Amino acid sequence: MNRLTLSVLILALCLLAPASAFESSRLDFVAHFERIKREASAEELYRFLYAMPKGGDIHNHLGGSSRSEWWFELAVDEERNGGYRYYTKTRIMNCPSGLERPLNVGRTYLLYFQTIMASTYEALDDCKQQEYEPLDDLDDATREAWLSSLRLERPDEGRDEFFERIWARIGELFRNPHITVELLVENMQRFGAEGLRYLELQTGATGYLEPDGTPIPVDDVVDLYRQRLQQPDAIATGVTVRFQVTVLRFAPDAKERVRQAYAFVDRYRDLWVAVNMAGREDDDRGHPERFREVFAEMRRQYPDIRLSIHAGETDRPSRHVRETILLGADRIGHGIDVIHDHDTLLLLRHGPYLLENNLISNHLLEYTPDLSKHPFPQFLRLGIPVALNTDDRGMWDSNMTDEYFVAVTNFNLSWPELVQVGRNSLEWAFVEEPIRERMLAEYDAEIAAFEARFLRGDWRALLWEVDAETYGYAKRNFGISFD
Repeated sequence: MNRLTLSVLILALCLLAPASAFESSRLDFVAHFERIKREASAEELYRFLYAMPKGGDIHNHLGGSSRSEWWFELAVDEERNGGYRYYTKTRIMNCPSGLERPLNVGRTYLLYFQTIMASTYEALDDCKQQEYEPLDDLDDATREAWLSSLRLERPDEGRDEFFERIWARIGELFRNPHITVELLVENMQRFGAEGLRYLELQTGATGYLEPDGTPIPVDDVVDLYRQRLQQPDAIATGVTVRFQVTVLRFAPDAKERVRQAYAFVDRYRDLWVAVNMAGREDDDRGHPERFREVFAEMRRQYPDIRLSIHAGETDRPSRHVRETILLGADRIGHGIDVIHDHDTLLLLRHGPYLLENNLISNHLLEYTPDLSKHPFPQFLRLGIPVALNTDDRGMWDSNMTDEYFVAVTNFNLSWPELVQVGRNSLEWAFVEEPIRERMLAEYDAEIAAFEARFLRGDWRALLWEVDAETYGYAKRNFGISFD
């Protein structure tokens, strides 16, 4: 029986039960959860959080959500990746012109493990070709170095490594739509196993290339998304997917890209539901006020296109969250520096806005070096709608359970708070209203069934039946590994 069928059965049983029974059970479980927190080992608490229903992940960059191992497996498997072959940079030969201008893939010259398509490699001169190796020919040590180069896993890595190097290394892997849709389903499967039922991913359908470098029409890429989502393995995850188009806020032509993003979402409303803006906020070319007029122009032209915009992802006070709300945003990505903007903080309390918090991202990118001081519990307990999200979890080598584990162990979250955080992610999803209502009903039913199971049974014995999965972040930071 798959998760989708089980959810329907749970929902039916819960609808037949009296409401008073659920209320009594919830009160009992609140106390029971406090006992579990007191008595459980770190591994047991992790298994508990892995198994619990979690709603959705609504701040997730699809490219950054995919683990380096998944990228590699697809890049060297021509049957799954559409017949593409890749090369990666393993030497720097100081080739003529190499230091003066970037390669034609638009990346800096002095950077190892840039990955390019075979057609790009074949267009290089002899000197530059000597700098690259076929990805499928790497020896074990070089392969491990390539995998590590796409993760933030060392203390000396941080914001610059992430923004300026990791994305550049993935290079032309981003331009293969077959890899993109396979990574999408891989994420659906892994998130589904963690108890999520909704993903709202930041990804697009432009800029993709055939193996020979020919541009792929946008309609063809969108159709590829649609077809892949209709295949049995995607449907079996029970995870609903919608997408956002993201604009790089400090690009010279960012305003025109906003116009293009609106037109794109309007054309493909069956899958794309919102426009976003991202990019380093310490690059002042992307300040929110720059976009006030273009967003007003778009509102005059397009109905019902939602906005979830990165703002307040800084380690210094700013007015970016307030200015982003003025752009029309319904949700704010990160929003951590609003804790210093008291007027806007007051506006957010019980207001029609949600903060998409990303604990591990903010920690590894050094916006909150001390996780115990992250403003998330302040937002939550001030009554500001918040949800936990993974952001670029492939590059953190983490998952959603890690976000929940950090929140519970650092901020002593209660059971009602945990349930509300998950519910918020669905209440604020940009998905169509009937689907949102269905997911909320299923979430409530799954939470009730989860409570009943752990309240009536031996919780320790039940936890050892949970087939939890951990990655490098949990091992390095919690000392937990289920390898």
